[in-house]
Amino acid sequence: MARLSVDDYAGQAGGGDEGASEQVRIDDPGYLVGVPDEFQRLWTPHRMVYIQHGQQPGKDDCPFCVAPTMSDEDALIVARGKYAYALLNLFPYNSGHVLVCPYRHFALYDEATPEEVAEIGSITQTAMRVIREVSKNDGFNIGLNQGAIAGAGIAAHLHQHIVPRWAQDANFLPIIAKTKALPQLLGEVRKAIADAWPADEPADRSE
Repeated sequence: MARLSVDDYAGQAGGGDEGASEQVRIDDPGYLVGVPDEFQRLWTPHRMVYIQHGQQPGKDDCPFCVAPTMSDEDALIVARGKYAYALLNLFPYNSGHVLVCPYRHFALYDEATPEEVAEIGSITQTAMRVIREVSKNDGFNIGLNQGAIAGAGIAAHLHQHIVPRWAQDANFLPIIAKTKALPQLLGEVRKAIADAWPADEPADRSE
């Protein structure tokens, strides 16, 4: 269908009312912005918080210190141990992106106590097993970004990334558009992982 102008409409309507021709316009929908088409849109408005407010919080606003004071659901925590805990990344690379954090506020891995190192490792292993069970992923990226210069989003509080990977999860979106397709909401992912977490791991939940 060709685009219809004001004059076209006036002519179809009889063309006798100049006032009507100035107030009415009919367009072929193919020319209009927002008309449904074959493209799919990925909406990620939650990332505006990350983009607009920067990556480094103030010393008194560390999210990894605040999270344990909140409910598991509100903080996206999936498991709590004695020295460390696991929670979902609020800005995930993939669905099921888990962070393992010590409760104590420190920046670098070599500042961790032997007990913290042991429990971070134990929780990481359990998280891998649980994520594999829940998500049927094919592999993992696991790593610690040490310091802002190394890409740590929250540089002042140590946290280990556990990112599930699937054989087909690399496509044009992250490569060209810097966009990840995340098929599950964070609350749904948290519940699935928390429900599948073994009741006896971490075994010691005491203070």
